[in-house]
Amino acid sequence: MYSKNTLVKWLIAVAMLLPFAAGAQTSSVNAFSPYTMYGIGEMNTPGTLPMRSMGGVGVAVRKVGDVNLLNPASYSIAPQKSFLFDFGVEGQNFYNSQRVTGEEKHTAYNTFNIRDVALQFPLAKKLGLGLSLTPYSSVGYRMRYDHPFSSDDPVWGNVGAVQYNYQGEGDVTEVKLGIGWEVFKNFSIGLAAQYYWGDIDRDFTSTTASITGSDTAYSSIVGSDNYSISSFKGQIGVQWVAVANQKRALTFGATFDFGGDLRPRVTSSITIDNMTSTVVRGDTTTLKLVLPRQYAFGVYYQTSKWALGADYEYRNWGGRNKGSVHTGVTGSGNDKHSYTVAYTNTSTIKLGAEFTPGRYDVRHFFNRCSYRAGFRYGSFNQTFDGHRLGEWAVTVGVGVPVQFLAISGVNVGFEYGRRGYNIAENLCLVRQQYFKFAIGFTLFGAGGENKDYWFLRPKYD
Repeated sequence: MYSKNTLVKWLIAVAMLLPFAAGAQTSSVNAFSPYTMYGIGEMNTPGTLPMRSMGGVGVAVRKVGDVNLLNPASYSIAPQKSFLFDFGVEGQNFYNSQRVTGEEKHTAYNTFNIRDVALQFPLAKKLGLGLSLTPYSSVGYRMRYDHPFSSDDPVWGNVGAVQYNYQGEGDVTEVKLGIGWEVFKNFSIGLAAQYYWGDIDRDFTSTTASITGSDTAYSSIVGSDNYSISSFKGQIGVQWVAVANQKRALTFGATFDFGGDLRPRVTSSITIDNMTSTVVRGDTTTLKLVLPRQYAFGVYYQTSKWALGADYEYRNWGGRNKGSVHTGVTGSGNDKHSYTVAYTNTSTIKLGAEFTPGRYDVRHFFNRCSYRAGFRYGSFNQTFDGHRLGEWAVTVGVGVPVQFLAISGVNVGFEYGRRGYNIAENLCLVRQQYFKFAIGFTLFGAGGENKDYWFLRPKYD
């Protein structure tokens, strides 16, 4: 049967994409930010592209054509004899600037990778299953600091000029398997098991030049730390449809993530003038790699043309780790700076809207497209001498159906964000801005759309 062949092809496509997606998530170019130097790195905004284009809202989103990566309770809406597959790619441009000793310095970096892969299908009436592979956090930085030679310096005058190089790369990937069940009319619960894995490498090199100030190096120290992560966590979620009729729907949602210390296997080594020391293994880090307890609440309102959503998210970073780390010294003279870095609890507000002028307009194609916009505001999960780094982002996107009345479609999204502008100038920290461009594909198979009935035994072969 054609339906069976189609299902087999889709499952093969998924199986082929998963290794590539996993490989992409362990690439070294998923982030480029000095703020990923400590801890777990930069957190990726969760959700498929339609949700990320609406500022990242999704806790209360309950739509047949969207895989909801934020709340497993939404899986219960999966219609019978259907199959939903979503994947996407994303490119990013990072631009970092900093004023050091009165001079403006800046760097730029581009990345491109597979963003996520997600599946959703029904197990029984009002019972659905979802499976996804998505990036959770990313590390990527390259920095250099030159300590100049000064004969008047009581310490460094006897050493010479020293150059320090720091670099790190890697990421943490999340695989989520969840089920959603509509316990009674308009109220659903969901449970999900989350598996996190990845590798983060952090290296530093210290090279000392001769005391006379020549470029000839006479001593070097190379340090390398590898953090290997493999850990299971869990999530629960609920959704309540308070209003549901032919004209509108109003849904409330909430989730709780258990969090916990990832306890990575740490391998460290130090090389001095090409003489390698004994490799040291352990399970501790200066600034722990932790997953915070997370609470999220959302509301989502839908009509035939409009969809409006709002989420509030709280992450208990500081409560899971009381440690801190002291940075090295940057700058020179009166512009020297060093900081104490520590985790801090974060709150994030997300707002989003979607407008579809005429979903059933047979004459005007662009009226059937969905236009999205959103805004996200919060703070970074680390403080510098107790100062919070503010961060915000604006998003826009469009969803294009592949045919009339189809759920399958192509999504395009853009995001522009900033971090650190609230305090960077006063503390001599990096001001960071980024731009993201993403393309996502949603493939939906069901009898109502293309007469391709799946999970249904045919009467005739």
